[in-house]
Amino acid sequence: MINFHSPAFLQDPYPTLNAVREETPLFRQAHDGSGQETWFLTRHDDIHHTLRDRRLGRSFAHVLSYEDVGVREAPPDWKPFTDLERWSILQLEPPEHTRIRSLLSREFTPRRIASLKPRIAEVADELLDEADPDSFELLTDLAQPLSLLVICELLGAPFEDHRRLLDWSHRIVKMYELTTTEDQVTSAIEAAAEFTEWTRELITERRRSPRDDLVSGLCAVATEEGRLSDEEIISTVVLLLNAGHEATVNTLGNGITALLEHPDQWRRVVAGEVDLATAPEELFRFDAPLQLFERWVLSEEYTVAGHTFKQGEKIAMLFGSANRDPRRWENPDVFNIGRGDSGHVTFGSGLHHCIGAPLARLEVATVLERLAARFPHAALRAEPVRHPTFVIHGYERVDIALR
Repeated sequence: MINFHSPAFLQDPYPTLNAVREETPLFRQAHDGSGQETWFLTRHDDIHHTLRDRRLGRSFAHVLSYEDVGVREAPPDWKPFTDLERWSILQLEPPEHTRIRSLLSREFTPRRIASLKPRIAEVADELLDEADPDSFELLTDLAQPLSLLVICELLGAPFEDHRRLLDWSHRIVKMYELTTTEDQVTSAIEAAAEFTEWTRELITERRRSPRDDLVSGLCAVATEEGRLSDEEIISTVVLLLNAGHEATVNTLGNGITALLEHPDQWRRVVAGEVDLATAPEELFRFDAPLQLFERWVLSEEYTVAGHTFKQGEKIAMLFGSANRDPRRWENPDVFNIGRGDSGHVTFGSGLHHCIGAPLARLEVATVLERLAARFPHAALRAEPVRHPTFVIHGYERVDIALR
């Protein structure tokens, strides 16, 4: 029903997603050369319910075998990547997920995040001070360095390594697309190995000389069940570095592009007519940086959208489709920066709700504030260039004339 690899679809998936969602709440199709079919959910309420239902999970290995679910186990040469995934809270289920997320939450607190606002504004202003108004590229000149600097400072990671971090992240996230080439797999595995060793050295340094940062906190935090192992900290740090900038960069790219493509909405931001604390919700909803998320059915059966799934089946949820569902929003294809509705599914929901959502919201709101104050006449200089990917949805380049 959907050609997930069509250049036209990747450039603008929403007409196709809208048409399929209105035709059916659920469909099944193959999306790669293997011929194996996947179930796709399209509507908001079904997806929101499925995200929250504990009968489904991100991982199946604690309940079922690879043979049970009909997939091959990753080959041994994938070990650097699978080791990273092994202790990622994005992939874990209780009780490991509960233990690690609980310890992480003790350090990744709302107070710590809120305290970053002055620093985020300072970094945004410094980057805008350096900007060439006639050749400003939103992603490389603002979104990437800002998000990486903030997450590096929060973690206590050296920012001088940010180009390597960015490269490793871009290579690793290719593994989450619907299909990957052999070269992309090899590159991701190499990046995972390099990222792991870099993180291990950082942990060793923080154990030797603790600071007031998140990595030092993760090394020290403990419960009655004990401390986090180095492997658990490595997976957590890599996840936070990857997710901590990918979502922000792509939301800023997608969202500011949408604003500048709708000058009336940009004028509302500049004039102070919208609450910048809630304005980012429309950016997250209208053009989501994450378009697809998957769950395995762990119980004997699970019914959604009129279909009963068996244990071991996988459900793929189309976030971009859910976020444009007219059953949930009035005029969902209209970009309304004052909508302020946080009911989108961009950050997931339930057990695996994105722990970095408060930081992403704060970064996006602060960048909007500083960009509007400094360059109220900003406008697109050229047609933005999309990444040729679907799951991680964003732009390669967004050129802006600042005045």
